[in-house]
Amino acid sequence: MTTPVFTHGSKESTPDPGLRFVARQPILTADENVFGYELLFRDGVENYFRCRDSDAASRSTLDSSLLLGLDVLCDKHYAFVNCTRDVLVKDYAVLLPPRQTVIEVLETVHPDEIVVSACQRLKQSGYLIALDDFIANGPREPLAAMADILKVDLRSTAPEQQSAIVRRYGGRHRVLAEKVETREEFHAARSRGFLYFQGYFFRRPEVLTARDIPRNLANYLRMLQEVSRAELNLRVIEQLVKSEVSLCYRLLRYLNSARFCFGNEIHSVRHALTMLGEREIRRWVQLVATMGAGQTKSSELVLSALVRARFCELLAPRVAHGGSDLFLMGLMSLMDAVLEIPMSELLERVPLDQAIKNVILGGPSHLRTIFRLMLAQESGEWPAAAELARLLHLPKDDVAGVYWQAMQWARQVSGRG
Repeated sequence: MTTPVFTHGSKESTPDPGLRFVARQPILTADENVFGYELLFRDGVENYFRCRDSDAASRSTLDSSLLLGLDVLCDKHYAFVNCTRDVLVKDYAVLLPPRQTVIEVLETVHPDEIVVSACQRLKQSGYLIALDDFIANGPREPLAAMADILKVDLRSTAPEQQSAIVRRYGGRHRVLAEKVETREEFHAARSRGFLYFQGYFFRRPEVLTARDIPRNLANYLRMLQEVSRAELNLRVIEQLVKSEVSLCYRLLRYLNSARFCFGNEIHSVRHALTMLGEREIRRWVQLVATMGAGQTKSSELVLSALVRARFCELLAPRVAHGGSDLFLMGLMSLMDAVLEIPMSELLERVPLDQAIKNVILGGPSHLRTIFRLMLAQESGEWPAAAELARLLHLPKDDVAGVYWQAMQWARQVSGRG
């Protein structure tokens, strides 16, 4: 297996290979800002730590590499890490940085004296403790006293039970609603007093009640329309860029960066577009339109769109895609949620090729396997991802490495790297 090298400015770094098979699910606050991510490992945390050397030097090295990995994965937010009994009682969890880690005790862990003692040690070391799939008056009540966060599964807990848990424990604990899949469920859980929310509800567009799209969003949509056409109209693109002051600034800053090494500074929009060239114009407009349109949305939503786009783009040279723009396919797959426009209506306005439109809408397309691999890798559906990689004749290790590269790139272009 070839370990990928990630470029960050002028420096290069290699992430810990033991963390490359990992996905994440965001945990949001009531105002839809990111609080943390639950990390989903391919084979479980214990499989990665069981064979580690326990001496201080190895633990220090592992801790450093894990810290690097968690920064990439979690953007300096909390990492929720599932812990089995074995991980807890053998103190493997202390290999993770306490200021960034939430120890999530799985529902299968029986709270005997050894487990309680292990959790107490973690608390004393500065870790937050979360109890997964918590129910009131259950066998894990002894752990509730030291827990910071209680996670309640909305699918297995009735609404009245949810309210009762918030009333009983909400004063001393932060209560988190998990498996929140719709906007309606999010609003209902928030009204019951939940503080954190986990699930992909924020990726479901909340359709605007008025049919008119706000002017700034309409501009971003028009920009996506223009760069999706077979022939670029520089005059139209120039006017659209000029209509948004922030876009003019982004463009000039982008052209004056070390990436292009131009001898003279760029001072006009037309000059900038001319110097970029057609391929870079399309790429740049797609990026800034997505980030601009997502300014009022969850940062995780925009970041996910960028990761999807780059992941598909990096796979393009390795898979048959019939000339379709895989970067645009990944980007557009979340654009309905970013722009708050139904996908069917959005795709009517943007002249994408039919294969991309079909696969995004769930129809037949030769891009379907690539699209499904993108979704499986993102959500940590490892058996499905492995099978889809096999169908595309891609080593699964390479797919994982490409996804890491996509995450690193997305952080950089969004200003978080």
